Amino acid sequence: MPILAREPDQYPENLLERTDWTSDGEHHWWALYTRSRCEKELMRRLRALHIPHYGPLIEKKSRTPKGRTNTSFIPLFSNYVFLYGDTHQRLQALTTNCVSRDLVVHDGAQLAADLRELRQLIDSGEPIHAEPRLEPGTKVRVCTGPLTGREGIVVQRHGEAHLLVAVHFLQQGATVQIKDCQVEPI
Repeated sequence: MPILAREPDQYPENLLERTDWTSDGEHHWWALYTRSRCEKELMRRLRALHIPHYGPLIEKKSRTPKGRTNTSFIPLFSNYVFLYGDTHQRLQALTTNCVSRDLVVHDGAQLAADLRELRQLIDSGEPIHAEPRLEPGTKVRVCTGPLTGREGIVVQRHGEAHLLVAVHFLQQGATVQIKDCQVEPI
């Protein structure tokens, strides 16, 4: 049973479906670094202001001492929400009192592609774990299962293979457990 219902993690719903992420000189991607535990509040305020944003949320299950299962939806990357907008929209976001600092993204197309891959990884329903550091590994493509067609890097965690999908701008990523027979080297 969820503590709170899942909230939208992107606005508008088709934000990541665009393919032309070149900067038009006016609109840019920004990485907003939030105050502690303010990611969802910032997304609520940005949604109310109709400002395009994405803050990936993942499901986390925990047990109470009485044995009940609680489900919460937590940010994949602590303190980060991604905004796509102009300078005026960025200033509106900064006035929400939820943002500590902002970082301009110079390669918006790469960030959008990384975020799209993350979104597909989250939508697969497989358990996901944040990876605070990127490590070198073998680049692979998944050939079977719900992640078919996804590309990433294989990393070992506790003796098991995981597929790492990276957000290069943050130098962080997310992993999902895979079997060796599900992937092929690129």
